[in-house]
Amino acid sequence: MKSILAIGNALTDILAVLPDDTLLKEYHLPRGSMQHVDMETGDRIWEALKQVGVKYVPGGSAANTITCTSIFGMPSGFLGKIGDDDLGNLFKSTMEQYGVKANMLYSQKSSGRCMVFITGANAERTFADYMGATLELGPEDLKPEYFEGYDYFHIEGYLVQNQDLISRAAQLAKAAGCIISIDMASYNVVESNNAFFHNLVDKYVDIVFANETEARAFSKMEPREALDDLAARCEIAVVKVGKDGSMVKSGNEYHFIESWPATPVDATGAGDTYAAGFLYAHSLGMPLRVCGEVGSIIAAKVVEVIGTKIDIPRWKDAKQEIRELIAANS
Repeated sequence: MKSILAIGNALTDILAVLPDDTLLKEYHLPRGSMQHVDMETGDRIWEALKQVGVKYVPGGSAANTITCTSIFGMPSGFLGKIGDDDLGNLFKSTMEQYGVKANMLYSQKSSGRCMVFITGANAERTFADYMGATLELGPEDLKPEYFEGYDYFHIEGYLVQNQDLISRAAQLAKAAGCIISIDMASYNVVESNNAFFHNLVDKYVDIVFANETEARAFSKMEPREALDDLAARCEIAVVKVGKDGSMVKSGNEYHFIESWPATPVDATGAGDTYAAGFLYAHSLGMPLRVCGEVGSIIAAKVVEVIGTKIDIPRWKDAKQEIRELIAANS
């Protein structure tokens, strides 16, 4: 089976379900927002959350994707940076438990963490991120041998803010013969790095994953027209339109993929798992439409759980549905 390497932020999600917005107000965190905090503030928030009970889930966008590709059976690797501490060790060991070859580099700073406040009847999420060691990953850390033997290389869009790092990674992946994919990750990252994103997609990227706000930020067009713009720049473009589904295009081939039936409780990780399903199907040589449908199937499973880790029963259901879909199109 074809293999995949990803580069991303090695973050541990620290999740806490809260009865009200008291802690959000105390730390000046608008409900539903994502705020970056310094180490001192991050430590204080972490201690406060421990008082109400927390769950630790190693994650980050690319890490979520690569965990799923490994569960699908693709030999999967991950490049990232952690601190020599408990959270870093938890991140590395969890990735390895999922079968991922975790090529972790170490920093003097503490490991990155994303503190997640879950509040209200609709389980709305508010994020306080301390990036820590993840920000220390630089172009000088990358070696050609890290990329050798992999068929795919997946880039987490949040890292594009470190332009020198991503330029070097893309060059090494292309030299190693990898198919390069990128998840644009966040519309504000796209807006603030727009010229670089265009250059990256035009020169290096084969498969782009974007949601509608990211596609709009990239192309300054509505999602359907943005899809056309992206598809003219790379081999395959995917624009996800939330609960309505996704649009995929390669050359003149276009498909609208309806979302798979689900009972959603938390949309976190849906885009990450969609990318994993799409890339897995693509690695099997499946038609473009089937790649989108496999992405839709697995994304539907993660929105039914709190957090980004799909439980075993849902994984079994997903694999069965995907096997049937692939068999029908083989």
